[in-house]
Amino acid sequence: MKQIKVQLLLTGNELLNGDVVDTNSAMIARELAETGIEIKRKVTVSDDLSLLTAEINQMSTTADVLIINGGLGPTTDDFTAQALAQAMNVPLAQHQQAYQHLVSWCQQRDTLLNPANLKQALLPEGCDIIANRIGSAVGFKISHNGCEIYCTPGVPAELKVMLEEQVLPDFAEKTTGQNKTQITKFQIFGLGESKLQQLIHDELAAWPDNVELGFRAGDPLLELKLTTRSSTADAEKAQCIAKLKALLGHHIVAEIDGPPKSLAQHVLDSLIEKGQTLTTAESCTGGLIASLLTQIPGSSQAFEAGFVTYSNDMKSQMLGVDPQILANHGAVSRETILAMAEGALEQSAADYVIAVSGVAGPGGGSKEKPVGTVWIAWGSKTELNCHCFLIPGTRLAFQRYVAAIGLDLIRRSLNDCDDPANYLIERSFK
Repeated sequence: MKQIKVQLLLTGNELLNGDVVDTNSAMIARELAETGIEIKRKVTVSDDLSLLTAEINQMSTTADVLIINGGLGPTTDDFTAQALAQAMNVPLAQHQQAYQHLVSWCQQRDTLLNPANLKQALLPEGCDIIANRIGSAVGFKISHNGCEIYCTPGVPAELKVMLEEQVLPDFAEKTTGQNKTQITKFQIFGLGESKLQQLIHDELAAWPDNVELGFRAGDPLLELKLTTRSSTADAEKAQCIAKLKALLGHHIVAEIDGPPKSLAQHVLDSLIEKGQTLTTAESCTGGLIASLLTQIPGSSQAFEAGFVTYSNDMKSQMLGVDPQILANHGAVSRETILAMAEGALEQSAADYVIAVSGVAGPGGGSKEKPVGTVWIAWGSKTELNCHCFLIPGTRLAFQRYVAAIGLDLIRRSLNDCDDPANYLIERSFK
């Protein structure tokens, strides 16, 4: 059976002038992907009645399903209902179900139903309502040029509810019995997009045509996506996954079938599963690692304390670093970072530690320790590791990547990974 051709039409001046970032199309695409359907075309137009009408007429001739998002509000620049009626050459009429929804919505809020609100009940004659249980504007659907058209609100929260409760069940019926798109995703750390593509090209040259390979760059996790469009490709995809796991090893952070997780979330999940705790001792990152961890609800189960020791005095006072070590080797050194890690473990009684000390720049570097030099220690009292990296870039980029490396190194320890972390960094020191 043929794949359903779905197109998306968004309307709103705010989307085109940059006042509002379009997150709705990404939401729609993700939700539809769960049903095995991909959006083939997306168009965004301004709040212009003639442009919107023309696009509806054009897109409805090339799509099986057209989703229109936005333009259902009470103001004079909300044209979706009017444009669709004009495209179909049918009148606008007060829809009784939409009217009753408005009456109920106003009564629940003890407000008057004004003429502006009543505009939301004027819909193309013959359309069916798509319920909106949290907003004033109902959605609606109707067929035009053999295309099923769904009109949805621009408010993200309302759109999400409408998709889950009304639109997706319709799609489930439409896709019954057809070959569905299946997507497997992996989160990758430590390999850039181009390096990963080249590695797969060189090592897995006989990649099957039936398994599409996709990449989405991220900060710091890259997403690798394998897509098949028929059940006959399942065996080939399984073979590809096995080869990828063997090739990439612990650069694969996780295989995901839902919303992606951060590195901090993966670390916390492992710690909580093991019933263990983590502490941090940070200098050049200024508490960023602790912040990334504590942004996550429930982090207190595995994270009780972190130390930000920016000056040498605080490294000594808070973590017990011997002043002689700092005098002889400096704050950015193997000796200091190990002492910081040991001190944090001692002070917090945690099971694991991440410690970082480096030269974030733009000044402060030297020939021996140029800007971007960082020592990272990670592990436990019984197995404490450290390594020196050189990470070029801006101060903020340096801090973010150091934090990510620290989290990934402890993730590897928690997963009993003995392989060296072969990150893409220009130079490293032992």
